[in-house]
Amino acid sequence: MERGLFWLPLLVAFFWLAWQGSQEFKKLQAYQIWAEQFERTKYDIYAVLAQKGNDITWGKPTTKGPIELETFSLLDVQEIRFLVNDYVVDIENPPQKGRKIELDFLLTTPKSIRVPFTEVPLAAEWGKFLQRTLQNLQIGTAYNRSQESGVRSQE
Repeated sequence: MERGLFWLPLLVAFFWLAWQGSQEFKKLQAYQIWAEQFERTKYDIYAVLAQKGNDITWGKPTTKGPIELETFSLLDVQEIRFLVNDYVVDIENPPQKGRKIELDFLLTTPKSIRVPFTEVPLAAEWGKFLQRTLQNLQIGTAYNRSQESGVRSQE
């Protein structure tokens, strides 16, 4: 009898872990269907993130698909900061680990969007990619403006 009572908590823990694993697998399947429409995506337990053209979409993963989706344009972003434990860190030399890892998108409006990550290297890779994309957009926009002003001055 004592042995049965001893093993019962272990059996409950096993079934709980199996249930958690099946829930995570369902989240991953729903994410994969959602992610097909984007060029570049990321999934982790905190958030999903996707890029299509200049638009960034992010939300929270669930078994029925991502929820609380929010989309913004990189054209509306002034700066992308890499935060670890609420401190801005150098994206080229990130720390080994941190408890709270986020990419902070500072928009042209007085608004900031913070996308959480579970791993520092993954967040740093996304941050570098999006910063390069943002810089290319800003250079292209500045070039187009100078071309437009040159055309206007000639008229």
